[in-house]
Amino acid sequence: MPARRTPLSDDQIADALPEGWRHETDGEESRLEQTFSFDDFRTAFAFLTRVAFEAEAVDHHPEIANVYDTVHLSLSTHDAGNRVTEKDLDLARRVSAI
Repeated sequence: MPARRTPLSDDQIADALPEGWRHETDGEESRLEQTFSFDDFRTAFAFLTRVAFEAEAVDHHPEIANVYDTVHLSLSTHDAGNRVTEKDLDLARRVSAI
């Protein structure tokens, strides 16, 4: 399994977690989550479009929920048993930069 798809320990995640993101666990699975709020639906959807381009650039497919002006992202690596890997931290950093 490539290093980018190796599950990270809780300590590794905590040390590298970008600001604003949360590390959530559920049994054996874990994920990075963040909720973003915008002025309106158009702005939220523009953000989602930019997220989609970043996700595609790193071959990642996050879970996305959008209701009007709110976007919720959840990142985990499916190939690693739905656990957090460096691939998730990379996308979280890219999203944070948007």
